[in-house]
Amino acid sequence: KWGEKLDGKKYYNLKPFSPLFFRKGKSYQSSSPSTKPILSSPSGSSVPRGALETIGRLMKLGRVRNIVVVAGAGISTGSGIPDFRTPGTGLYANLAKYDIPYPEAIFNIDYFSDNPHPFFSLAKELYPGHHRPNYVHYFIRMLHQKGLLLRMYTQNIDGLEKLCGIPDDKLVEAHGSFATAACHLCYTPYPAEEAKQAIMKGNVPICTFCAGAVKPNVVFFGEDLPEKYFQHAEDFPKADLLMIMGTSLKIEPFASLVNTVKSTVPRLLLNRDPVGPFERRPLRRADYMELGDLSDSVRKLAEILGWHTEIQDLMNSHENGLRSYTDPSNSSDFF
Repeated sequence: KWGEKLDGKKYYNLKPFSPLFFRKGKSYQSSSPSTKPILSSPSGSSVPRGALETIGRLMKLGRVRNIVVVAGAGISTGSGIPDFRTPGTGLYANLAKYDIPYPEAIFNIDYFSDNPHPFFSLAKELYPGHHRPNYVHYFIRMLHQKGLLLRMYTQNIDGLEKLCGIPDDKLVEAHGSFATAACHLCYTPYPAEEAKQAIMKGNVPICTFCAGAVKPNVVFFGEDLPEKYFQHAEDFPKADLLMIMGTSLKIEPFASLVNTVKSTVPRLLLNRDPVGPFERRPLRRADYMELGDLSDSVRKLAEILGWHTEIQDLMNSHENGLRSYTDPSNSSDFF
């Protein structure tokens, strides 16, 4: 079930790290002297290499061919969509107007059964079509175009991954999407566009079979994850690089995905703060972090790889194509 919060003591039998060790805008890897990546300078001496430089070098040398990306709401903040947990600006900090008992209730299936109106009010703002993909989305698409993306696992329901052109077979929307709809009681499918029109008018779409409330197939707390999510059992053992982007790794079972790659596989965290296993010291030998603004970190990695101009050109050409659609969320090209 989605919504089981991560218990750090249960999953990680390690002492807490000192917050002073981690500084935003900095790169980190395992602190063991024997495992620090090194780079030979022109003079022949060896100097420590940062996280992005290390991962970039592995990619340029062709040692990475199957990348799995794990992403959360942080990849979409550059598109103007708030994340969930940032104090003051996150979605959960701005739900008072919906008159709910606690923030997470708006995505709780039992609460929805009793009172669907708060979610439908919020859904008007969440429906795809109001925002555009940003540089981070197009970087991930470039991974696909370079033949390096094994799969992307996203917690997001904004549809921006598909909108930027990441193909459906490369994408696992672990928490569902607005692309389809169904009755929350009997699960009878319901036309997604009709559901959207009703919600936008302030109405509750009703199942014609059992009279239950219809909702988009966004996964709520207490609901089962999509069948496609369980593809991870095959994907993660095949990965030779795991990129973790813009996620708090607070919600299970998604949070534990990062622990299912082989212990020798590099894990790169691109995030504002250390999360999950990256909160503990020492780091795993193959763990790397670049803390700070996600867009800046991704841009730096793209520049190291020599992809920056190519990504900019891709963004410009694709965005020009998107402008021909008045409402991209209605197009089957994207869903």
